Amino acid sequence: MVEVPYLPHFISQRARVLEDAGIECAHAEMEWILCHVLGVDRLTLYMHGQELLDETALRRIEEIIARRRERYPLQFILEEAWFYGRKFYTNPSVMAPTPETETLCEAAIKFLRLRNIKAPRVLDVGVGSGVIAVTLAAEMPGASVLALDISEEALQVARRNAADLGVADQIEYRRSDFFGALREDEKFVVILSNPPYISELEYPTLQKEVMHDPKIAMLGGSDGLDAVRVIVAEAPRFLAGGGRVMFEVGYNQAEAVAKLTEADSRYQSFSYIKDLAGVDRVIILGCGD
Repeated sequence: MVEVPYLPHFISQRARVLEDAGIECAHAEMEWILCHVLGVDRLTLYMHGQELLDETALRRIEEIIARRRERYPLQFILEEAWFYGRKFYTNPSVMAPTPETETLCEAAIKFLRLRNIKAPRVLDVGVGSGVIAVTLAAEMPGASVLALDISEEALQVARRNAADLGVADQIEYRRSDFFGALREDEKFVVILSNPPYISELEYPTLQKEVMHDPKIAMLGGSDGLDAVRVIVAEAPRFLAGGGRVMFEVGYNQAEAVAKLTEADSRYQSFSYIKDLAGVDRVIILGCGD
C-alpha cells in the first residue's frame, strides 16, 4: 500500500524535478499532468484531488514525469493540447499547438466580426492538428472552412478534432501541397496559415521539445521564408474582394515579408500584430477593399 502524499506538497516537489530538467512553467505542467490523470479540472484538482490520488494514479504520474524529464513534449505524452480554451487531440504527426497561433485566430475572428460577415468562406493552408480551422468554425458558427495539408496523417488528426469539438459539418478537408487542390473559381474571405518558417540555421538551436515536431511543418528553407513566398505569390488568386491573407511568421521575419509584398502590386495593405511576447507575429495582407 502506497502512502498518498499531501497534494500541494507533491505538486511542488515534482515540479522541482521538472525544473531541474530545464523545463519552464513546471508547476503549471504538474497541474496539467494531475488534471489529465485524475480526469478533473484545476478547481476540482485542488478541492478533491487528494481523494482521487491512489497507487495507480501515482504510478502513471511518475511515468509521465520520467518521460517529460527527457524533454519529450507533454502534449504528445498526454495526446492533448489546449488552444483557445478547447482541448485538442495531438500526436507527433502534427506540430504541438502554441499560444502564438492564437494571435492569428484572434486576428481573423476580429476581422470577420468587425466586417459583420456572418457566413465567411475560410481557407486554412497547412491545417496540421486543426486548431485554426476548428477554432474559426467554433467561434464563427456560420463559417465554412476548407482545410488543406500535404500530410494525410495530419488531416486525420484534424478530422478527429473537428468531430470531437462538434464542427465537423463546417470543415472540408483536401490533401494538397499549398494551393494545388483548389479550383481557380474558389474564393475565400480569409486565407490563414501557420506555415513552416524556421530557417535551416535556426533549427539546431531550438528547444529540445520542438525537435519532436515534424520537420515538414517547421523548416522553411535557408532563410525560413520558402513557404511564405508561395503564400504571398499564390494567395491573391483565391482571395475574395475585401478579404485578407493572414499568416504567422518567425520573430525576425516581418520586415522581410514586407519587402516581398512591396514588390507585388496586387497587395494594397500590409500590417502586422504582435503576440503576447511582443514579437511581430501575424502578417495581414489585403488586395484592396
